[in-house]
Order: sequence, then C-alpha cells, then structure tokens
Amino acid sequence: MRSFSLIAALAVVVATPVQAQLCDGRRAPSAADGRMLGHLPYGDAAPDALVAVPAGLAVNGCLLRREVVPDLQRLIEAAARDPAAGGQILALSCHRSIAYQEAVFCREGQADAAQRALSVAPPGHSEHATGFALDVAFRPRRNDCPDAEACVAATPAFRWLVKNAARYGFEMSFPAGNRQRVKWEPWHWRWVGTRATAPGAARARALFATARARFPAVPAVPADPVVVRGVVPPPVYMGPMAPPECRKGKCKVARATRR
Repeated sequence: MRSFSLIAALAVVVATPVQAQLCDGRRAPSAADGRMLGHLPYGDAAPDALVAVPAGLAVNGCLLRREVVPDLQRLIEAAARDPAAGGQILALSCHRSIAYQEAVFCREGQADAAQRALSVAPPGHSEHATGFALDVAFRPRRNDCPDAEACVAATPAFRWLVKNAARYGFEMSFPAGNRQRVKWEPWHWRWVGTRATAPGAARARALFATARARFPAVPAVPADPVVVRGVVPPPVYMGPMAPPECRKGKCKVARATRR
C-alpha cells in the first residue's frame, strides 16, 4: 500500500464544496482552490458522526466528532492539574451546522461580505462544520478587555495551550498574520490527532490537508504521511440552509465565538 503526502490525500477525501449564498441572495465568487472570501470549503459533518462533549468539559452544549473527545478531555484535565495554566480551558463553540453558520454570517454588522468574512466564514466554509474544530474558553475570564485577541493571548492558560496542545493533537488554525488573511483568533483550534494512525486522525488530516500545507497552523502538530487507500472519506452532510428570515438578520442566533 503506497503512502502519499497530505496534499495527495486531499484529492481523494476532500469534502464536497458548498457554494455559499450571500445575505442579499447573490452567490459569492470562489477561487481556483475552492476558497470563498478567503475560507476553504468543508461542507458539514453528518449528524450521526457527532457526540455531545461531557458537561464538565464545555461551557455550553457542544458537539464534536467522537474521535476528538478523548483527546479534548485529556487536554482539559492536564491543564486543570498544571499550576502553570493558571486556570481552566473549556470547550465553548464546537460543531456548527451550515444553517447556523449562515445565520451567524448574515447577522454580522459589516454590510460588505468580504469584511464580514474576515471574522466569520461563509456557510459551507467553516472548520467548525467538520466537527474537528472548536473554540475554547479560558477561565478566569476578563470581561472588560478592549482587545479580545490580545487579552486571550496574554493569559497563562493560552500560553499553556500553545506549549502543550500538539501533545493532544490540537493546532491553532489561524495564527496572527496568517497567509490565509483571515482574522487571528487564538481561541480557535482544530484536531488532527497526535499521529496519523490515531482513530479518525487520518481523515481529519486529509480534510485539512490544503489548509495545513498552504496556510500553516502555529503551533502545529507535526505532519506525517497518510495512506490514502486506508482513509475513508469523511461523510459530508449538506443539511438544510437557513430560512429566508435568517438572511435578513431576523433569526435568533447566539452571539458567541465565530469562524
């Protein structure tokens, strides 16, 4: 069985792209690599591939692919035991459906879609939809901080995460000054497993192959080969799109974390 790089793997197992509809009803243009307004296409995880994150590990209800949860639990428990973390790390925003993502995207204050996409991915183009990515919360929290990114980056818990996350298979998707030119969010992390042979890791690494090769995560889990023929393509559930009222900004969506 022949081994290939992650780039080769992408051609075999990439999720079916979803053409996002902008809030005014127009279609957003796509780049040659499938990116829309800077964001790569990911589709949506099948509902039966997702499980609830245990309540003690999350701030609110949270769904992820079942393969991610054991490593997330180990990471959170390790941070809680280590005085250097200076607090808690908890899951905050995990899987988001295409419909939910569209509602969030269309509620952003920016009228221009390109400006909106700096901090919110168009529907069908969010890492959250894969079930392999999540936003984390750091406790204790500073509510009076004028610069959320800088204040998060200054916490001991974030510094602990930067130093230790790769040991549990997590990497920061959008580092400061990233070449993908989307807004830095130090709370947004994706899971690719500690090694390609870990359950589900080969599928996650194949799904994120383009992102990892062209727009490197920092910190990142070291790359290693994926055996293409041994990788089952991640199921892509297209799901219902948001109703028309969401496109007009009238549906109720929690204003939590984004991307």
